[in-house]
Amino acid sequence: MLPVIVAHGGAGYILPDREASAIAGVREAVLHGYSILQRGGTALDAVEETVVLLENNPKFNAGCGSVLNELGEVEMDAIIMDGKTLNSGAVSAIRRIANPIKLSRLVMEKTSHLCLTDQGASRFAKEMGIPEVPEESLITEYSRMRWQKLKESGLDPVETQMYAASFDLTCPVLLVNWCGAYADNQVGAVSPTGHGEAIMKVTLSRLILFHMEQGKSPKEAADAALGYMYERVQGLAGVVVVDKTGDWSARFNSRQMSWAAAKNNQLHYGIYKDQINTEPIPKT
Repeated sequence: MLPVIVAHGGAGYILPDREASAIAGVREAVLHGYSILQRGGTALDAVEETVVLLENNPKFNAGCGSVLNELGEVEMDAIIMDGKTLNSGAVSAIRRIANPIKLSRLVMEKTSHLCLTDQGASRFAKEMGIPEVPEESLITEYSRMRWQKLKESGLDPVETQMYAASFDLTCPVLLVNWCGAYADNQVGAVSPTGHGEAIMKVTLSRLILFHMEQGKSPKEAADAALGYMYERVQGLAGVVVVDKTGDWSARFNSRQMSWAAAKNNQLHYGIYKDQINTEPIPKT
């Protein structure tokens, strides 16, 4: 099976002056993950390190640059799922951790639990030797400005953010509502992004996998499920999808979604609907 990795940097409206950095960031993350797969690394390692780059990039709203909660604080969630075993680990409402995706993997591998939250997750991080960072190091000028504008408008500043899927059908994400992603080696893996409540109401990831079980391609399954979600609850979202053969797709019904995919030494990326740019991956 050829290595393949697909990631997104979030669905929604991307300001014109942030488009280039959004594409550059997700391209860099995917190329990094793909290089791990090329060297024989595991899917878990590849997707974890892909997400680490996204968490560390202040242009994305997870890790450094996280969306702030109602009080203007950083509370982060993360999940990672192994499609081989259906094991997963998650953390929610975690504070002062630079890379929650690393902690979620430790939950999966070092505990019998699926999710640790708030103070329990923080105690576990200390037990695992993960250092805390100052909260201010996770807050960017842009996230603070965006939070202030949303507070002034009376809107809820919290939104969902998710990230990557890779063959072995491992699915890591950063999100507010951590039940959104799913991976199963017998079918595929889905990682959504967008309006979390709408995603939850229609169980978007599992709905896409259902369509794939019925014979639809990742693109057909994603479009059908996104269409159903919009019809039922007027939800706007995006997904990256990989099936058990390594076929992939990145689809969304929101205005934009930055995404990138790597397979067969080709890099694909885009930010607008039905836009796919392709170029060879440089040899290292």
